[in-house]
Amino acid sequence: MWSDRDMTTDRVLYLFGSAAPPVFDVDRVIQQAQARGFDVCMGLTPTAARWLTPQLAELELLTGHPVRSEYKMPGEPDVWPKADVIALAPATFNTINSWALGLTHDFVVGVVAEGIGKGIPMVTMPCVNAAYVRHTRFERSVTELRDMGVQVLYGESGFVPNLPGQGKPKEYPWHLVLDAAQELSQS
Repeated sequence: MWSDRDMTTDRVLYLFGSAAPPVFDVDRVIQQAQARGFDVCMGLTPTAARWLTPQLAELELLTGHPVRSEYKMPGEPDVWPKADVIALAPATFNTINSWALGLTHDFVVGVVAEGIGKGIPMVTMPCVNAAYVRHTRFERSVTELRDMGVQVLYGESGFVPNLPGQGKPKEYPWHLVLDAAQELSQS
């Protein structure tokens, strides 16, 4: 059955999130993305999906698409339209490193890793504390993702880490992710 959403020419945004506290605001972010003309498909890491279990049905109603956190079975049709741009935020230490290393153990990381090879424009913004960023792998992963063409919003022009236990999830700069996704989808 066709809906009004099926007949639009919106740009398709895959909005992916990891298990970091800003993910609890994703419903508001979806609405802001839709106001910018995006048809949003929501994907979550398994832990983020578990965190948002009470909201998953609402998120599906809001987007008009199933929320995905697992790979589809072989032979099953794709349930989402093709992405014009992918935004992965918040991106945890594990997600950033897994993506840079090509460790596709979960759906979200698998899609963004393959997205590099497909040439899909992508933006990510980490959400990690200052202790994690001291690990040498994190900076290498950020550099590698940038070298692969991913726009990484980290540092003065993006997310600035807080001390462990001092996070400010309500201050996570979601608008930077949406600005970058909008710009990438128009180029």
